[in-house]
Amino acid sequence: MKILSIERKLCLCCMEEHEVQRVTIVENNIFKGVSVEYSAEYFYCDSADELYADERQISLNDIAMKNSYREKMGLLTSHQIAAIRVKYGISQSDLCLLLGWGGKTITRYETHQVQDIAHDTILRKLDSDPEWFLQLLEAEKDSLSAASYAKYTETGAILFEKGHDMYLKTTIMSKYARFFHNPEATGGKKLSLDAVVDMIHYYAGSPKVKNLFLVKLLKMLWYADALSYKRREYAISGLVYRALPMGAVPVAYESIVDLSTVHCEEIDMGDGIGYRFLPAPAKEYPYLTVEDKGILDAVIKRFGSMSKNEIVEIMHQEDAYLETAPYDIIQFKYTKTLSMS
Repeated sequence: MKILSIERKLCLCCMEEHEVQRVTIVENNIFKGVSVEYSAEYFYCDSADELYADERQISLNDIAMKNSYREKMGLLTSHQIAAIRVKYGISQSDLCLLLGWGGKTITRYETHQVQDIAHDTILRKLDSDPEWFLQLLEAEKDSLSAASYAKYTETGAILFEKGHDMYLKTTIMSKYARFFHNPEATGGKKLSLDAVVDMIHYYAGSPKVKNLFLVKLLKMLWYADALSYKRREYAISGLVYRALPMGAVPVAYESIVDLSTVHCEEIDMGDGIGYRFLPAPAKEYPYLTVEDKGILDAVIKRFGSMSKNEIVEIMHQEDAYLETAPYDIIQFKYTKTLSMS
């Protein structure tokens, strides 16, 4: 028995006023034929040496017993179900509306009723899939108030964006796993996506960089890492580059530039869509050192006003490109003869 608090009050066990202990004990019970163990709360009357519970404690103990059963059966607990709903900032009744359930179903699941496996599976999908939540919202848009729809949509979009970034980062890191112990490929630097994003923001935020479209950006990233390696024997970002027809291109660049923290706009180029990179709202670069910024400034000075074709032409003359077979990984050892110093 563990004492939680002691309070002088009317004891409902002996009906006298004295100090009453609020305690927890470990209880064992049978629920739906399954033996469960849980922590139950009671009041203890030392005069009568008896435990008793008020209505609140009876309710809490019932939930604790059923949550123990849920855990044993691999189901979400009532607290976990409530947390899913709170994460989306949605009311119990509105969530039931989205899921096509009775209006009190979520209320019951967050308290005394144990959900079945089918409903548990749906709740787990909702927890892990904000995009599905947004789809459910759209389907029930006319059944919700305008304010509720806007609120839920904003929350769902934020969660989807975070989840999307987590997926992208996992994808990127999986593609880099085989390079982690290859300093010639990484420039002796562990991949830092935060540093990569800061590099992109730094370039995009410079008034000296004109028309920062994808091909130009990728070349400027390589030149920064190459110059860093030439000067310091380690790169800035940890990116690994392949020798493609248009020059150096980072592995998994498609996923990198799709991160929500990378800002770009689509431009109709006539024969296709171009992606122009934009500065971050706040010009802060916490993952770049003063030396890093100096290297980026040198790259900006050399290439900032050039077109992508001009940079590609210069890149094609670098030993790092000439000594690398098409589509192979560019080794950083070749940056020692880089055309920049």
